[in-house]
Amino acid sequence: MAIGDLDDYPWDKVTPYRDRAARHPDGICDLSIGSPVDPTPTIIRDALVAATDAHGYPTAAGTPEVRAAICAWYARRRGVPGLEERNVLPTIGSKELVALLPTLLGLREGDIVVHPRAAYPTYDVGARVAGATPVPADDPTEWPEGTKLIWINSPGNPDGRVWDVDGLRAAVVRARELGAVLASDECYAELGWDGPWASEPVPSVLDPRVTGGSRENLLSVYSLSKQSNLAGYRAAFLAGCARVVAQLLKNRKHLGLMPPAPVQHAMAVALGDDAHVAQQREVYRARREVLKPALEAAGFRIDGSEAGLYLWATEDRDAWESMGRLADLGILAGPGVFYGDFFPRHVRLSLTVSDERARAAADRLRAAAR
Repeated sequence: MAIGDLDDYPWDKVTPYRDRAARHPDGICDLSIGSPVDPTPTIIRDALVAATDAHGYPTAAGTPEVRAAICAWYARRRGVPGLEERNVLPTIGSKELVALLPTLLGLREGDIVVHPRAAYPTYDVGARVAGATPVPADDPTEWPEGTKLIWINSPGNPDGRVWDVDGLRAAVVRARELGAVLASDECYAELGWDGPWASEPVPSVLDPRVTGGSRENLLSVYSLSKQSNLAGYRAAFLAGCARVVAQLLKNRKHLGLMPPAPVQHAMAVALGDDAHVAQQREVYRARREVLKPALEAAGFRIDGSEAGLYLWATEDRDAWESMGRLADLGILAGPGVFYGDFFPRHVRLSLTVSDERARAAADRLRAAAR
């Protein structure tokens, strides 16, 4: 298919529910989109300002400063030592990479792109734009012959699923049997809440315990949008197999996909400062601790959601009915049908809402449960 054949943007279907929620006397509590509401840390804003004399073209490969910062960050925060500049690449946010990766890898009609069953829709879109066939499947034993690219998402959007070391290792083994590139979208990895992830890091697909000593055909994709409140900067990066990174870099040069130079400097500063990340994590934890029990009191069951930025909730009714019930409380969610055909009875609620709106939503949910 061509890009002109894409369906209408799905979020347009939410507009009537947004209008309905906005009629609440105390205003809307918008939990639908994961767009940060908290300030960009001063240390990062200052870095951006300091780099605004950017009279020359930036490089697609990234400055030595940002590439070194990415390598150091993986070693320090993700348990991935030994990366070199040839293993990493900055991107213009992570959505453009997700959408373009099948095309940049040269996939075409007849090739298969596997993605999660509960999935960020751009995995599907990117496959279709390249002419490939998207196949939703979580179990590596179900990944079919002909697969050229496999997306996993850990922690998952929308369901908060985390792939542990054993699961990642099994995914790597199967991807290598298929000769496929395995791309792990890990952009919520700093946000672990329940089970082992409350006290230990979410593992990366590049973790030596997973790779068996080889990064061949493996990619880790990461974004600073959430942990550093940089959604407006479009600041992201990938790391992994040097051969695949070189292929991507060559094709990105041809397309002029170059992160702005001031943003690259700001990224390097953000990656070197762990304090603001820890602070933002606690902000999200507090909002989660307000919203999760209130949803449960109102009759919702929270599935998964052991990590990440969302609560994946169901009251065992059609998602659009739940959307309507929440809208009548002045709360806007995202319908599960936007994340695949397998979850018509779930809604997704984001933690990217102000503390005041989180408390207001919780109060309304508890009042509705009485």
